[in-house]
Amino acid sequence: MSKRVLVISTSLRPGSNPELLARQFAQGAQEAGHTVEMISLAGRDIRFCKGCLACQTTGRCVIRDDADTIVQEKMLHADVLAFATPIYYYGMSGQMKTLLDRANPLYSADYAFRQVWLLACAAEEGDEVWQRAAAGLGGWIECFPKARLAGVIFGGGVTGPGEVQSGAAMRQALDAGRSL
Repeated sequence: MSKRVLVISTSLRPGSNPELLARQFAQGAQEAGHTVEMISLAGRDIRFCKGCLACQTTGRCVIRDDADTIVQEKMLHADVLAFATPIYYYGMSGQMKTLLDRANPLYSADYAFRQVWLLACAAEEGDEVWQRAAAGLGGWIECFPKARLAGVIFGGGVTGPGEVQSGAAMRQALDAGRSL
């Protein structure tokens, strides 16, 4: 059965290593026959959550920006979400965290996603590098009882654009997309 897959690249650097992982994941999902949409947060107007919780009664954020559109028109309807992020100070990028905060209207919605993936890259290697970012995403996922963290693809030891291409993470991202 074909799934709707949304891959969100949260890196603001064009051609970044996380974006390359995102493209590999998307390619694998397309090869498996799924409907795939990939979006980048670069150049998007995404403002911080005000914490007003109006979205819990209206079903929509009071802030009208690109985050509102991504949440309402993309995330809500996707069967699979994949977030690609650089790891900064052992955590997800700020723009990814801001988007997750702004996805609060989904909490009370009939969201479609069941699988959530983390695709991450960092200059440092080791499990402790990606685990904190995964824990942050996991905290968000816990608010959505029908969803689960389906997997983490991590490319460590990469700093310059394109360096992830020579590592195992690229093959893992492609295979993960194909496995959906």
